[in-house]
Amino acid sequence: MKTRSSRRSFLGSASAAALGLGAAALSSKEASAQAAPSGPPVAFQPITAEKLAELLQAVHQKPGNKDLVDGKGTAVTMVLTNEVAKAAPEFEYHQTRDHVFQILDGEATYYVGGTPKNPRQTKPGEFLCPDSEGATAVTLKKGDYFFIPRMTPHKRVTKTSVSFVLISATSA
Repeated sequence: MKTRSSRRSFLGSASAAALGLGAAALSSKEASAQAAPSGPPVAFQPITAEKLAELLQAVHQKPGNKDLVDGKGTAVTMVLTNEVAKAAPEFEYHQTRDHVFQILDGEATYYVGGTPKNPRQTKPGEFLCPDSEGATAVTLKKGDYFFIPRMTPHKRVTKTSVSFVLISATSA
């Protein structure tokens, strides 16, 4: 005898399947909750405009880097940098890190992309090369943002001075 599929039987089987999926999702959530540490790994860190201006003044007086978020316990670092008349000697690229730059003052030219020539691995996931054939020059000025995805060769040349925030996100 042929059984007829009806809307009622479909809804019944769909509900049962949904319950099964719901139970699997709950057990997955429970497993995740048990594996996850309780509470945030690090404290949240507001960086007010006033604090950033104070830190920017400090790095203008003494060019260099200032960690805003050091990356300990997170997959993100934020660094405030001021540099004067500086050029990277080589291109760099990263297997698991993406970069976002925000230019606060001045300007710099980034050379990005292309094909790395004679690359070498300096540590796991980190590479340097003397040249990247076909790289594109991008000049950034105050107020500009720039995203450089992982595995993209890049280097910076600052003719005068530049201040920027670099946000690096790392993932496996």
